Amino acid sequence: MLSQSLHFQEALEKRKENGTLRVLKPQQKGTDFYSNDYLGLARNTDFQNILLNKILENPNLLKGSTGSRLISGNSTIIHETEEYIAKEHGYESSLLFPSGYNANLSLFSTLPTRHDTIIVDEMIHRSVHDACKISNAKKLKFKHNDIEDLEQILKRQNGRCYVAIESLYSMDGDFAPIHEIIEITEKYNAHLIVDEAHTFGVFGYGLINEFQLQNKVLATVITYGKALGSHGAAVLSNNLIKSYLINFSSPFIYTTSAHDFLWNSIREGYQFSNMNNGLPNKLQENIKTFRDQNLSSPSSEKSPIQAILIPDNHQLRSLKETLFENGFLTYAVFSPTIKEGTERLRICLHSFNTEEEILGLTKIIKDFI
Repeated sequence: MLSQSLHFQEALEKRKENGTLRVLKPQQKGTDFYSNDYLGLARNTDFQNILLNKILENPNLLKGSTGSRLISGNSTIIHETEEYIAKEHGYESSLLFPSGYNANLSLFSTLPTRHDTIIVDEMIHRSVHDACKISNAKKLKFKHNDIEDLEQILKRQNGRCYVAIESLYSMDGDFAPIHEIIEITEKYNAHLIVDEAHTFGVFGYGLINEFQLQNKVLATVITYGKALGSHGAAVLSNNLIKSYLINFSSPFIYTTSAHDFLWNSIREGYQFSNMNNGLPNKLQENIKTFRDQNLSSPSSEKSPIQAILIPDNHQLRSLKETLFENGFLTYAVFSPTIKEGTERLRICLHSFNTEEEILGLTKIIKDFI
């Protein structure tokens, strides 16, 4: 048994030597420049009190769902929430999932078949790559945000194609050229699926809603663990796609549903965000303060994610530790998680960060590099 497990130990030791071993740590104390809580809803006491009062009014919200949605895990609340979400986003239907990973796994493992092709941006989230393996469809990558490369790949395909992009990418903090991609997918009759995990809440209901492109995409994925400060995700599409996923998607069929408190929290999050629409404006002010410090970054000037490239694992680790010692929590992305030479400090800005905190953070980075 020990000899059979040796390769596990060797792989872990190699990561430890490279300084890339992942370990679980308690939540650290410091100034938050690493979480996805862009609008501060996860820490907002007014929002927490609303949710608390909902529990006091209806303690049954905390009951376990007891099964998958096709058995005992369905409820009136989840149906009402799905109808509400679909209407808010201008779609025919929505289908809720426990997480964005689960939603992407469901979409890309179910809709494409072994006879189809999935063309993904090379920076697409890992959940899409994992789903492609399950689907048995042919997977191809196009260069990040490269319209010409996408078109050249589509030109060579026969049969049904799906194209997967994010509206805002979490590694570089840059936007997809959505209008141009839609033009190409329509030209070649390909199905476009857009993940809006990092734009929902930060830019209204996301860029598809912002530009009124609902009828130009096959499906949109919205996640609630970031700007909404909650958990879960929704696939927005039409009734046909929703019914197909319910009938054929293993990640949906065989997953125990979350309890009603989660679904209720999502709906309350929408309403709270709509009543506090100054939070995205405050976030943009903080992003501008950061950008005004003239740090070199591949990220968009309006993105809450700002990447600082430090193409060396050891130097990057040293910067992260220096920032931590000064009370700043940031996230370093090392190779091999990303390509060697593209290592970066990933900074997430929030509506609750102060100017003093942003200036303190950027001063250390400037002094370091």
